[in-house]
Amino acid sequence: MSEAQEEAKGGENQQIQEVVVSDSNANAGYANFCRVSSTPEELILDLGLNPTPYATGKVEVKVTHRIILNHYTAKRLWHALSMALQRHEQAFGVLETDVRKRVRLPQGG
Repeated sequence: MSEAQEEAKGGENQQIQEVVVSDSNANAGYANFCRVSSTPEELILDLGLNPTPYATGKVEVKVTHRIILNHYTAKRLWHALSMALQRHEQAFGVLETDVRKRVRLPQGG
């Protein structure tokens, strides 16, 4: 048997990891605010609820969840979110992220 055939056979014998996800201890939350910051080692997502998203001036947003990811996991999350958003927009239309463009003012008369 050649060296290449032995290497190929060795690859076939490798164990495949099966990941089983348990969400029994997961905490659900809602956020309409996200702040992203990073260090050379980690990416930090601060999530919270903006109680008055249409207000002007100073608004206090309390961070309720902080998610800390390494950059590899953050990139996998970015890809997964991108794919999910693409599917959503294909089904329901483009999501406008500028609130001012989404608000419809009542027509006066």
